[in-house]
Amino acid sequence: MRLSRTCLSVLVATASIGCTTVTSSPSWVGGTLAEGAPGRIEKEEAELKRETEVILKEPKSIGAKHILVMHAQSERKPPTVTRSKEEAKKRAQEALTKARAGEPFDKLVLQYSDEPGAAERGGDLGVFEKKVMVKAFSDVAFKLKVGEISEIVETPFGYHIIMRTE
Repeated sequence: MRLSRTCLSVLVATASIGCTTVTSSPSWVGGTLAEGAPGRIEKEEAELKRETEVILKEPKSIGAKHILVMHAQSERKPPTVTRSKEEAKKRAQEALTKARAGEPFDKLVLQYSDEPGAAERGGDLGVFEKKVMVKAFSDVAFKLKVGEISEIVETPFGYHIIMRTE
């Protein structure tokens, strides 16, 4: 799409100053169309191909579990959560360290997660599409491999540790 706009802009610019051929473009246009176009076309085609491959490789939906450590400023927090952001981040780091050491994720959910109902579900969020979760959460979750555990992810709800399940 950008290439066609660029070519159109060059053609309009050259026509507006009286140039009758694209080989006689003024220097401020960036040389002739024949000089600059092939390299730009190849570069833009390569970029488009990479972007398309990323989109096609990303699944439409995934399954995940998470540990949510909330703090006093978290959205939708239960009234029992009063810790500071710093305390919450430290607690999330402790949970992450244990998860990376191989402790069962379900056990860590019971011990660390502040999400209401998380204990009953083991932190399981089920299967969801990318647009369902907040952007910061989805961006990380959709890049994980099945079984992989994320770094700490901050959202308006607190600090998450995400494990992709499917």
